Amino acid sequence: MENWPSRRKKQSYKSITPNTFTPNPPKREGASPSGGQHKAKLSTLDLESSSSPPRYHSPPMKHTLLALLATASLSLAVDPPDTTGWKDLFPSDFSNAVAPAGWVIKGDELVATTHDTLWTKESYGNFILDLDFKVEKESNSGIFLRSGNIKDVLSALEIQVHDSADGSKYGMVAAIYDAMPPSKSMAKPVGEWNHFTITCKGPLVSVVFNGEEVINADLDKWSEAGKNPDGTPNKFKKALKDYARTGPIGLQGLHGKAQAPVYYRNLKIKVLE
Repeated sequence: MENWPSRRKKQSYKSITPNTFTPNPPKREGASPSGGQHKAKLSTLDLESSSSPPRYHSPPMKHTLLALLATASLSLAVDPPDTTGWKDLFPSDFSNAVAPAGWVIKGDELVATTHDTLWTKESYGNFILDLDFKVEKESNSGIFLRSGNIKDVLSALEIQVHDSADGSKYGMVAAIYDAMPPSKSMAKPVGEWNHFTITCKGPLVSVVFNGEEVINADLDKWSEAGKNPDGTPNKFKKALKDYARTGPIGLQGLHGKAQAPVYYRNLKIKVLE
């Protein structure tokens, strides 16, 4: 290996471009015919004449951190899907509904007038459900997924939809009821429209709430009845990993002390393979 001069001296630069550099190193045996000019691809260079080869250095830490933060903030934002061609979960004639007498459509809004849950006739396994909802003060409702028995609400996962948190993080809006809280609160004020995109595929359940994914659950991790993976208790008499992976979807009717309604609109569903 060729020895570099032992005396350390900073080198001058003729020019620097994003992909090349042209230093003026001291002439030495074996220099290139062009007089010692070398080209290399790199973004940042600190070249010194020393006993060791030149070293490449990464960009300043400040710039790296800013780039990472920018990337992270962008990755958190999730655009709503294009629902063109998707099916209405509940058509205006309620043809996909079981016993819809307690629900009405006002304009483009679906709202309960009784306590009864509105269930789909069809069963769904792997799917994406996209919808808007709006709550009144003290509203309390939920979206039931893949029910194993529509006469027992605890036989289905429930994504919480309401004004309050039921006094528990496991009751927050967008939580999987009594099983998993959302990663953060994304709820808009009472009277404003919120947006859910709920995806179920096998054991995986995702909830994107007003543009951010707040639930990313693997139901196979709920391996014990009455217990969540973090050790907290729940109300389920069967482990969630053993819950039905196909079943009707339901909207909970008037619920809670106030019996205040929840308004739904643009309920669209896409079945996944």
